[in-house]
Amino acid sequence: MPAVETHRLCKTYESVKKQPGVWGAIKGLFTREKVRLEAVRNVDLRIESGEMVGFLGPNGAGKTTTLKMLTGILHPTSGEARVLGFRPFDRRPEMLRRISLVMGNKMQLWWDLPAYDSFAVLAELYEVPREVFRRRLSRLADCLQIADKMHTQVRKLSLGERMKCELIAALLHSPEVVFLDEPTLGLDVVSQKRIREFLREWHRESGCTVLLTSHYMQDVRELCERVVVIDHGSVVFEGTLEELTLRFSDTKRLRLRFSQPVEASDLGRFGRVLQSDAGSAVLEVCREETPAVAAAVLASLPGDDVSIEDVDIEEVVRTLFTSGRG
Repeated sequence: MPAVETHRLCKTYESVKKQPGVWGAIKGLFTREKVRLEAVRNVDLRIESGEMVGFLGPNGAGKTTTLKMLTGILHPTSGEARVLGFRPFDRRPEMLRRISLVMGNKMQLWWDLPAYDSFAVLAELYEVPREVFRRRLSRLADCLQIADKMHTQVRKLSLGERMKCELIAALLHSPEVVFLDEPTLGLDVVSQKRIREFLREWHRESGCTVLLTSHYMQDVRELCERVVVIDHGSVVFEGTLEELTLRFSDTKRLRLRFSQPVEASDLGRFGRVLQSDAGSAVLEVCREETPAVAAAVLASLPGDDVSIEDVDIEEVVRTLFTSGRG
């Protein structure tokens, strides 16, 4: 049985469109125009136990709405969802004790209390034995290098320190399924790296299932085995990052180094010049023609070295979102 599974999962919001002005307000007392917004449309997911899957999409694509339905915060308009065999919107304690949700822009810690007090309350709520709680908290705090901040008021912690505490709060009860919604949002590159290293180590040791959303592709590249891409509420791709590049990018990059200076005008006949100086250049060429173009460049120009690279995954994803291809 998969850890997470959905079938044609949908969430539609209805709102009333208000006409402008006083007359519009009066008219709205008698007739109201309803507006429907499909936030999630026919999403099919299957995440096996122990997987770490990236859930990608632009702002407003439906990622957070999907996670809220999978954790039981929202009821779907239609469709089915199962998490560890349970319907999440039933909110059964047997399921809630086995899952966790971390949202980068929301807090589950009490703002005016030390983080340790929040951890102690959560341990009681999840019925974590006291000795297990102490041992697990010590391990998590050491791994995240936050042990010296346990008794500091949460409001006095930095953003990175608060995010680390949020992760501890989410993992104290050793959940089997973890939903991470932008866990590195707004953090500096050092804090992002540390949290990625921690998540990778924790996932390897615990074997938990993770569904991760992030706008930082480095998070996904370092952590996830495969990705699901959602746009306008629907899944447009599912597979590995390599497969994503092959499907949505038909070009490659030739990175060239020359033994003698070469003019940019001499390179244009081989492909689109992305970067050029006296001793090196980067060309964008059609994927299928890459070997022939590389050979032609080396035969025609004073080439010293050539390397062939895929288009950067950030650019592939950006192109996918802006073009609306699926």
